[in-house]
Amino acid sequence: MTWLITGGAGYIGAHVARAMTAAGERVVVLDDLSSGVSARLPADVPLVRGSSLDAALVERVLGEHAVTGVVHLAAHKQVGESVARPTLYYRDNVGGLATLLETVAAAGVRRFVFSSSAAVYGNPDVDLITEDTPCAPVNPYGETKLAGEWLVRAAGQAHGMATACLRFFNVAGAAEPVLADTGIFNIVPMVFDRLTRDEAPRIFGADYPTPDGTCVRDYIHVSDLAEAHLAATRRLSAPDAAGDLTVNIGRGEGVSVRELITLIGEVTGDTRPALVEDRRPGDAPRAVAGAGLAARELGWTARRGVREMVESAWLGWQLHHGAQAAPTR
Repeated sequence: MTWLITGGAGYIGAHVARAMTAAGERVVVLDDLSSGVSARLPADVPLVRGSSLDAALVERVLGEHAVTGVVHLAAHKQVGESVARPTLYYRDNVGGLATLLETVAAAGVRRFVFSSSAAVYGNPDVDLITEDTPCAPVNPYGETKLAGEWLVRAAGQAHGMATACLRFFNVAGAAEPVLADTGIFNIVPMVFDRLTRDEAPRIFGADYPTPDGTCVRDYIHVSDLAEAHLAATRRLSAPDAAGDLTVNIGRGEGVSVRELITLIGEVTGDTRPALVEDRRPGDAPRAVAGAGLAARELGWTARRGVREMVESAWLGWQLHHGAQAAPTR
């Protein structure tokens, strides 16, 4: 089998590509390199530069590489940007997926893994978010992911395609420093960035109904997430694979913002107290995955803890930012 990984040169995608190749799978990557980095990929992994919106290119890649399954990660993923530019998100995230599915179905590919997001749930008031928790996204990014799931399931039913949708929670860490997230959009690199600029970390709201008053989140190591994608491809490769599967990918354990910042201080050596600012609109007090279904259906559970996420992310930050990285105190 050969798997096409769209967005495979991105932060998550490169980890998926490496996990799959390390497990003996053949992969080819399609990435427009708008945020991906070709150097993240192993030298023997073919990289085709382009977009899933380009049906002719996708058709050519499927044929030339004898692709039998797809892992679709390519997408815009910044919540704030999605609010400011919703048409971009719907055009590329949903339109690109529609083009990809149509081309894949016509080529006879019958296995499709969709990298979704916990953003499909919105802000439910529950202790653990399970796959049965109602979906009510609160921003265009989450809406495009939910629409993407609908589209994947519908295409699977129409074309006899076995599908899996993976709803992952907050991703952090790196398998190797070179693979670290270079964006400053998630909490761990955002705190690193503040420390690098000799500024205190920020906490948005410390009056939530949680043990320490700050928001609680479920963090997943990117290597665990990559292994979940591998497990999904293996599930869909079984001789009796059919139908659709939707699972949460998380640790099932909550970590508060204050706890995370304290841990970052221990790892970096910069333990200055955080500044508490006003709440941000739309932040849920708690968002923690119920991860039991992934264990039952995929045989997968997260193996890495939050300290390993922070330590590996810090090594990557220092590599990419060099002398600009904050000195330890």
